[in-house]
Amino acid sequence: MNKKIVDMSGFDRSEYVVSGVRTAVYSIGSGRPVIYLHGGGTFPGFDFVREWARDRRVIVPYHPGFGESDDDPRIDDVSDYIFHYIDLFNQMGLDEVDIVAHSLGAWIAAEYASVQAPRIGRLVLVAPNGVVIPEFPNPDSFKIPKEQLHEYLTADPSVALRYFPDGHDIDFLTLGFRELTAFSRVGWEYPQGNPKLRQRIHLITCPTLLLWGQEDRFFPVGGAKTWQELLPKSELRILPKTGHLVLGENPDAPGIVHEFLTR
Repeated sequence: MNKKIVDMSGFDRSEYVVSGVRTAVYSIGSGRPVIYLHGGGTFPGFDFVREWARDRRVIVPYHPGFGESDDDPRIDDVSDYIFHYIDLFNQMGLDEVDIVAHSLGAWIAAEYASVQAPRIGRLVLVAPNGVVIPEFPNPDSFKIPKEQLHEYLTADPSVALRYFPDGHDIDFLTLGFRELTAFSRVGWEYPQGNPKLRQRIHLITCPTLLLWGQEDRFFPVGGAKTWQELLPKSELRILPKTGHLVLGENPDAPGIVHEFLTR
């Protein structure tokens, strides 16, 4: 592999200790803060957030167990991540923020927003997990053969392959195993999401953008209408020829997010 797993050049790096767990946080730009909460794998990187940094301070924390943050085996439910971020944002002095979140991160963001609504100005949920939708079930991500993973990530599998090393790469494999372990702690019992989220998601009262890829194989786009119906102030954008890695695959997606955030 001839490139860094994640290119964070131009970002400032900080560390915070949250309940004894060292948490790595990157930031870039200046202005009103916008948090980006990543999904269940960090290997695609965060290059797309640079567009938002033209007029915003973009903050990218690594969840415990992911990227450069320490592991925390005590986290075995998504609600544990909520309290982690309440503590982290308090330490950072972030009273009100906008949040953009993808996949697992969107699940965390939706749970967080349902209990911390006054602290969020605008919310963007990209290919979200979290709401159980029996009519459009998620595939069992733990059973997807690794040689087929790229076919699930993007509508054009060649786009996803750019994120994978050409051959055996111990750093890439170690990162993937570690993050899969962290994800399994919260996703193994409830791979379809949180059965209780549906009954409280209406507490999210901020303007919300739902951004979905038409060809998402992880979280089928058929479930997008359910999310829209459950969120009182939401709008839905479905992008054609786009899979699960919406922000990395579709070149228009970061701009759509930026436009929504700056209204």
